[in-house]
Amino acid sequence: MAKFEKIKKELKNKQKLLKCAKQLGVVGDATRLKICYLLCNYPELKVGKMAEILDTSISVVSHSVKKLLQLELVKRRKEEQTVYYSLTDNNFNRTLRKFIG
Repeated sequence: MAKFEKIKKELKNKQKLLKCAKQLGVVGDATRLKICYLLCNYPELKVGKMAEILDTSISVVSHSVKKLLQLELVKRRKEEQTVYYSLTDNNFNRTLRKFIG
C-alpha cells in the first residue's frame, strides 16, 4: 500500500508532469524529432548542417531548435561566430537515445 501512496504523491507533482507532457509534445513534431535523432547520432551540429541533412530551411530548423532549447532538451555552445547544438543530459534524452538512437 505504501507504494501506491508514493505513486499518488508523484502524480500530484504537476510541474514534473506538465514538463514531461510538453517534452513529449515537442518531440511529437516530425522536424523536432528528426533534430533529436540527428543529435542522438552526432554529438554536435550547426543549424545549417541540420537544415542541409533534413533537406529543409534554416528558419524551420532554427524555430524547432528554439522550442527544444526552451524545454531544456538541447543546449548550445558558441565558438566564435558558430553555434553548435547538442542534446542535454537528462532522463528524457537518455530515454530518447535508447528509443531512437
